[in-house]
Amino acid sequence: MNTIKKNALLIPIVLLLSQFSMAQFTLDGQFRPRTEFRNGYGSLIPKDADPGFATATRARLNAGYQTTNYSFYLSLQDVMVWGENRQLRPDDENNSFAIFEAWAKLDLGSGWSTKLGRQVLSYDDQRILGGVDWTQQGRNHDAAMVKYAKNNFILDFAFAYNQDFDNPTGYQSIGNAYNTTGFFSYKTMQMLYLKQKWEGLAASLVLMNNGFQNFDENDEANGISNLQILGTHITYGKGSFGLSGNAFVQLGERQRDLDVKDAYLLGLDFTYKVSNKVGLAAGFEIISGNDASTAGETGAFFPLFGTNHKFNGLMDYFYVGNHANSIGIFDLHASANFKLGEKSILMAKIWNFKGDKDLPSGENALGTEVDLVFTQKFKGYSLKFGYSHLFPTDGMYELKGVSEADAAGTQNWAWAMLIVKPKIYTTIKKD
Repeated sequence: MNTIKKNALLIPIVLLLSQFSMAQFTLDGQFRPRTEFRNGYGSLIPKDADPGFATATRARLNAGYQTTNYSFYLSLQDVMVWGENRQLRPDDENNSFAIFEAWAKLDLGSGWSTKLGRQVLSYDDQRILGGVDWTQQGRNHDAAMVKYAKNNFILDFAFAYNQDFDNPTGYQSIGNAYNTTGFFSYKTMQMLYLKQKWEGLAASLVLMNNGFQNFDENDEANGISNLQILGTHITYGKGSFGLSGNAFVQLGERQRDLDVKDAYLLGLDFTYKVSNKVGLAAGFEIISGNDASTAGETGAFFPLFGTNHKFNGLMDYFYVGNHANSIGIFDLHASANFKLGEKSILMAKIWNFKGDKDLPSGENALGTEVDLVFTQKFKGYSLKFGYSHLFPTDGMYELKGVSEADAAGTQNWAWAMLIVKPKIYTTIKKD
């Protein structure tokens, strides 16, 4: 009888304790130094210029806390170029320390949730929205998001209203002018993402509006220019065969009242798995350019917040802080992935570039690029090595404003990167 009474008392105690044991705390990090030899990366290097050679390190410390009702995530980051701070300096000369992510996600029930704070917006192949993880600093957004996920359907709606509060006279007289500029920093943003999966097929839809602060000739705030992107990403796979495609249009206004009309991006890629050790791929992408025939208008598409390093060649000659409102691009590409061992992969890719529009000379052929990336994984870390070589044609010299006679005979880029991601601490603990 005493045993029965003890068990009867233990049951509610166990049930009560179980309510406080569903929280999970994780602490992890990343150490990622990368050394680069730049002899034509991003643009043609003149023959009399010295190649660049430097090492930069990303260091991150990430903490996550998750319960049945909410999640919290904090990512601290510093990007350090070796030697950028003088010896014995008491502070970070380049102000590179930052909070990369800081958000809370609240479970609202029935598949609904909301995510508030600094976060990464990364979808599909990252053509339009991506984390830009190749860059040491990465890309984030200060936004609020409403999310819904059930079965094979996803809905995300994000919105942002940005301020910089740089006026020292106090909040009451600041107004709403947003003075942060560069790299398409926006004043307002609204984004809707929908995705549905079926057997072997998935399709998504993206609608995004960005409002950019305008300034007049006296650098006074002068309204907002709204630029919209609308499009879809589709993937299909069956057996060893895969297909993915992008179709996007861009319209509205860029800053300085520049009308965007008939701007588009189209891409199609095919993949085929030959064996467990060999995979092949081929495809094309067209991004509309501007022929400068009409003042105050442009037909040039720009993939604003995508991971553009993935596309149009790893040497970043197009749409990586460059090539805005230019002649566009038409690229044909083919690649092969070789699994050389249990933990080693070699990727080889070739690109051929042409402008979507002609240059003033009538030329549009830009050249060919070859990219090689080797990855070797070890227990707890990995190494990556890359080499790229550009074979420019007359159009590339014209586009970049460097004559063939003045350009270096070899345009190449090489890099090596160590990636360490320690799992420092993980525990199930009381909420």
